[in-house]
Amino acid sequence: MTETSPASHYDEFSMFHENAEEFGIPYPGPPVVARRSVGLDDGRQLSALVWGDTPPELVLLHGGAQNAHTWDTVALALARPLVAVDLPGHGHSDGGRRGARNLADNADDVASAIEALAPDARAVVGMSLGGLTTLVLADRHPGLVRRMVLVDVTPGVTAEKAQAITNFVRGPESFPDFEAILARTVEHNPTRSVASLRRGILHNALQRDDGTWVWRHARHRAEEPSEPQGGQEGLRFADLWEVVSHVQVPLMLVRGMRPQSVVDDDDEAELVARQPSARIEHVEEAGHSVQGDAPVELARLLDEFVP
Repeated sequence: MTETSPASHYDEFSMFHENAEEFGIPYPGPPVVARRSVGLDDGRQLSALVWGDTPPELVLLHGGAQNAHTWDTVALALARPLVAVDLPGHGHSDGGRRGARNLADNADDVASAIEALAPDARAVVGMSLGGLTTLVLADRHPGLVRRMVLVDVTPGVTAEKAQAITNFVRGPESFPDFEAILARTVEHNPTRSVASLRRGILHNALQRDDGTWVWRHARHRAEEPSEPQGGQEGLRFADLWEVVSHVQVPLMLVRGMRPQSVVDDDDEAELVARQPSARIEHVEEAGHSVQGDAPVELARLLDEFVP
């Protein structure tokens, strides 16, 4: 690690003012944020960011290959106490019991984190892999999910719909320097500012002793099952439509409308057919990563849905 490397002066709590400035969010000063770790029954640790100093009202679950900092701008816009969890195999959390995409294991681990950090949370908000994990969480631990928000995901997601995202995630195992990992990220995220992508990399990648960079989630990639739709002991994502049918709490789907979204009209129609009272929101200026493309609008929707 050289003295001029971005990693040499990285402080995960030092960039919130940049998030606020980019999206015009009032910034009276650094927010109260702490990193907490929850011990699991097999000795692993699940990490999370706890925002605020009063009981958390929301639990936020990120997508695959992301981490809890993907919600930073949303959290700043909300200005409410909440917990953003690093899913197993992501961010600062240890790897999953059987890979980072096993939905049953993810749900059980997240349940432990909620019980420890946010037992009275009013809603669980899940994006992509976090949204599918939220569905299984509601099925296996219904008392922890009082309201549910799915951010650009339904059980209708397929490998074909997610191909562009997979192409990015399944890129090189490592990068020779920060400029290389930034260039690839910019190439695959043309709608995002370079500044926001730079922050995201610093939160989501590590510089190794030889100077190369690797994604945090790539540390656990070898653990993941080869089946691209791997889920709950063989359960495929499409099987979660039955879970949607049995959801007993208020449900909102927030769908990005740019081509990068993995939700289509048929998915939306299927969700409404199974949950006629579900609230459906379209975010025109967002793709799959609604929290990155339109964080202030997403925060507004969450405030309305979870008063």
